[in-house]
Amino acid sequence: MFTEPEEDRFARQAQLVPQARLALLDAAVVGVGAVGRQVAVQLASLGVRRLRLVDFDKVDASNVTTQGYARGDVGRRKVDACRDAVLAIDPQVNVDAVQDRWRPATRLGDAAFCCVDSIDARAAIWRGGGGLVGFWADGRMRGETLRVLSACDAASRAHYSQSLFPQHEAQAGACTARSTIYAAGMTAGLMLSQFVRWLRQQPLDADLSLNLLASELIVSTPRAKEATLVG
Repeated sequence: MFTEPEEDRFARQAQLVPQARLALLDAAVVGVGAVGRQVAVQLASLGVRRLRLVDFDKVDASNVTTQGYARGDVGRRKVDACRDAVLAIDPQVNVDAVQDRWRPATRLGDAAFCCVDSIDARAAIWRGGGGLVGFWADGRMRGETLRVLSACDAASRAHYSQSLFPQHEAQAGACTARSTIYAAGMTAGLMLSQFVRWLRQQPLDADLSLNLLASELIVSTPRAKEATLVG
């Protein structure tokens, strides 16, 4: 019996995303809330083959509105619900769902996406191994103000380290205390765009800030004066 050949699902991104290089990578998403869940499903769509999800929390009703989880996910572990969303896109992705806070023993792999909601947690992950990965992205969001920091070389790593100010200097409240699904999706998209640049061995924007309300985008270089932090 004749059957049509399976369509290559990567055909339309073939000239944009280096699939061969992506297939070799081990990626991690730490925190699969508003931004992290969006990062995970976009990575699955891009074609990542090995993905580690790290989060200690469970899905609550507000996460259906702001984080993209389904109503049936309420009460489930976020890493399990996010894993199922990834596998619904591509069942061949090797997903390791870690129900815990990040610990130094938890492997970050070749590329790490930091999507936690406190400066202290970011600093702990960065100093515990994040500074050693090939590609690092940190997504921060407060309301309609977004910030994405990326690091892959000495200059961008030094710039990122300077962004880890003490928690008591941060604006009160979690970064996702006021959030929307579209802001989370845009933050994740900016993180993935820097990741794909890294895959293509192109220069990164080490520090992007986007204010949706003001329609203002600021790009800071590692040598620039530290911009106002978000989250």
